[in-house]
Amino acid sequence: MSSADESEDATPTGQSVAHSWQATDRFVPRVVVRPLQSLMSVEISSAALILVATLIALVVANSPLFAGYEQIWESNLRLEAGGLQVLDITFHELVNDALMTLFFLLVSLEIKREMVFGELRDPRAAALPIIAAIGGMVVPALIYAAFNAGGPYANGWGIPMATDIAFAVAVLTSLGSRVPLGARLFLLTLAIVDDLGAILVIALFYSGGIAFGWLLAAAGTVATAVLLQRVRVRALWVFIVLGTIGWFALHESGVHPTIIGVAFGLVTPAYALLSPTVYPRWPRRW
Repeated sequence: MSSADESEDATPTGQSVAHSWQATDRFVPRVVVRPLQSLMSVEISSAALILVATLIALVVANSPLFAGYEQIWESNLRLEAGGLQVLDITFHELVNDALMTLFFLLVSLEIKREMVFGELRDPRAAALPIIAAIGGMVVPALIYAAFNAGGPYANGWGIPMATDIAFAVAVLTSLGSRVPLGARLFLLTLAIVDDLGAILVIALFYSGGIAFGWLLAAAGTVATAVLLQRVRVRALWVFIVLGTIGWFALHESGVHPTIIGVAFGLVTPAYALLSPTVYPRWPRRW
């Protein structure tokens, strides 16, 4: 088989069947892509990766390597276009602001699916993790404020409100099918509410100022995405561009940009182009 025909196989009738790029026998799909796909298809793999990375970070943070680690962590990444600086963030911000946006996008997609098809269709089922998330933020803040009232650290009440949701989800995932679906959905819903609450607290009490022009621009990208869905635009790249612009606008506004992942996840359609209630009527037209 020649290199030009690597993406095709011959059938018994002599016709060729085209395959996607990752299914070819080329070096990168064969050595990199397909092994990664196999690894990520195992649910526990992502949890194991986070736990291993956590152990490595703990070892490095408590060893002579810490100084170099800190230097790399705070190194700047700059993006310039035509001599104009577009973006200037550290590696820390890249993980905390950009990669965590993808995490919350995936979480909100799963929650949206359950809200439409699954266990969260019942408002009472959705209310429990929301109430738990609010209690998990308010009670630690009140305890901190009670012990530090009038002291020099009284303003730090927002710190104990935070929950390391990504790590909690990793631990839950590592248990696999032994964890009931309801427990997983409870934690994922709590993750969304906790993140939104933390963003509001930072914006209202700890922000140096919010640029409302950028904030409106970010809201405009979400509104545009909803409008395009209503007119049946399904090109994925359009929504990727909108999400990227929305992330940049939120980053510049002073609001934590992970909220754009939550917003785009929740506005993503849960149905195909034609919903199950509409599709049966279409074939009858023909």
